[in-house]
Amino acid sequence: MNPYVSILKRSLDIIFSIIGLLLSLPLWPLIILAIKLESKGPVLFFQERVGLWGRTIRMIKFRTMFIDAEKETGPVWATENDHRVTRVGGFLRRMRLDEIPQLVNVLKGDMSMVGPRPERSFFVDKFTTQIPFYEERIMDVKPGITGLAQIYSGYDTSLDSVKEKLIYDHGYGASLTRLGSFLRVDFSILLATIIVVFTGKGAK
Repeated sequence: MNPYVSILKRSLDIIFSIIGLLLSLPLWPLIILAIKLESKGPVLFFQERVGLWGRTIRMIKFRTMFIDAEKETGPVWATENDHRVTRVGGFLRRMRLDEIPQLVNVLKGDMSMVGPRPERSFFVDKFTTQIPFYEERIMDVKPGITGLAQIYSGYDTSLDSVKEKLIYDHGYGASLTRLGSFLRVDFSILLATIIVVFTGKGAK
């Protein structure tokens, strides 16, 4: 990554995460109440994901699934119309509101506003052995709340879909070599994300 891009990207992450947390504060009580009224369990969901250079991070989200959703199956891909997802959770996912707590991860420096999707170690280990250059997607780029793959690609349903997202991730990484391309790509992704939040339209 271009050193000037690295400095500017982190500075923008701090600014945008603070702004995002302040703007989203009125939504927190409503989301918390909706989650608590529909299903038992904690409001926030913590899960270990693989971050920059393979380090483990503890990602925070609003809970969208029933408790112990993977108790019987172990780690599995999320799918459209997933029976493990609550009704409130489905709405939060469609509007990307379940991602709001990740702004705390960004502020802490575990994640960035824009970057590859943070994945669980179970899937990282699996895909690293099956897909060339998979692990390199987060070798010099922090995982992000949103990104090219998150906006323009849907659920992972097969190795081919993972490979498609990998192309987006490496394409995004290439944009970080120059200041101009970084600003252009990051702001276009953030704008597309805002549109998804307000319209509920976009890749799921």
